[in-house]
Amino acid sequence: MTARPIAVVGASAAGLAAAETLRRSGWRGPLTLIGEEPHLPYDRPPLSKQLLHGAWEPEKLRLRTEEQLAPLDLDLRLGTRATGLDVATRTLTLDGTERLACAGIVIATGVAARTLPGADRLTGVHTLRTLDDALALRGRLTKGGTPAGEGVAGGGGTRQLVIVGNGVLGCEAAAVARELGHEVTVVGIEETPMAAAVGTDVGTLLAEEHRARGVRLLTGAVEGFDSTPADPADGPGPQVTAVRLADGGTPGSRLPADTVLVAIGSRPAVDWLTDPALDTTDGLRCDAYCAAAPGIYAAGDVARWDHPAHGRPLRFEHRMNATEQGMAAARNLLAELAADGLTGTEDGTPAQERRPFAPVPYFWSDQYDLKIQAYGLTAGADRVETLIRDRAGRRILALYGREGRAVGVLAAGLPPRRIRALRAVVADPLPWEEARERIAAATAAG
Repeated sequence: MTARPIAVVGASAAGLAAAETLRRSGWRGPLTLIGEEPHLPYDRPPLSKQLLHGAWEPEKLRLRTEEQLAPLDLDLRLGTRATGLDVATRTLTLDGTERLACAGIVIATGVAARTLPGADRLTGVHTLRTLDDALALRGRLTKGGTPAGEGVAGGGGTRQLVIVGNGVLGCEAAAVARELGHEVTVVGIEETPMAAAVGTDVGTLLAEEHRARGVRLLTGAVEGFDSTPADPADGPGPQVTAVRLADGGTPGSRLPADTVLVAIGSRPAVDWLTDPALDTTDGLRCDAYCAAAPGIYAAGDVARWDHPAHGRPLRFEHRMNATEQGMAAARNLLAELAADGLTGTEDGTPAQERRPFAPVPYFWSDQYDLKIQAYGLTAGADRVETLIRDRAGRRILALYGREGRAVGVLAAGLPPRRIRALRAVVADPLPWEEARERIAAATAAG
């Protein structure tokens, strides 16, 4: 048995899945799980939904308790940053000083929130990526009032919330803030909310829903913020008072705000990966087996890998993909180590061959009582056709294509059984007309 550990960098859903799969698949050598945040692995999708609303407390987001992690016999390094990686020797640098030589590495560092110049020095301006981010914003939205109970919004007084960015995160946060009774303005550079992710038709349905709930939707670019001097009662920095749009003197170009959420997307957390042996263009570039280099694999939001079914490198920021890819990367790493004679497994554990990772992507978004679900690829489509559009019933079904083949499908307001049946239609990209016929059969009554 080798004395070198396998290290999983990122105590995320992907990282946890990798660590558990390594043990389940027979790795009995040292296993190190490194997380930059001080928290045990937790689920991120509820940050912008149940946790922000106040319906859930942080403990409910925890993926595993300390007791549940104990059988993994982890060297758990929470609050620890990976700051470097030497690819040739598989040696990590932690917190700038410690060196950790590894038998293999799984990188699951996810993404970091993008922000705007000057935002970090202002009280009342937030991003929403981590548990601490979500708690800080929730505290802002409920400050001064009674805590939110089950099904009851907190009474923290009305805030003037401006959300910069009309993608998935911005729209989900807007829905929560309106349910809490706050004034909400969403401003984005795209005319239609979530259009880049789901297309114009679906985005228009969402826009109508938000407007009906009292959300103000604007199109424009943000130039900066106005603020007042620091008030110790609010926070250490100057207090944001408005968001300025780049169009200058037009009416409404200054949006009053006492709270701002910057939700303008994310960037893969690869800044610490400076070894020229790695390609970090839009994530960590991997082959079809999730390998970035010999003995080094990646999983989750950070990984951009060759998807066998689509024939091109893809990167997904989807919750289900994080778990599935963490498991796949761990299994393929073990198969590589076994081929090199560095198994670290119990005697008699059979070595498995590496397998390409070819998932059917799935994502969902909850906004008010509307649940959107999608399989396959919806972003980057060169053809979108809305097959069902029932605004009164708040139902929609859209098919997404690329280069003559159907690659994704999205639905809202349909029975769960019919939505699940759509997965098979886009598991392998089909010719467009064949996919339309199969969707018609899958969604037929009965």
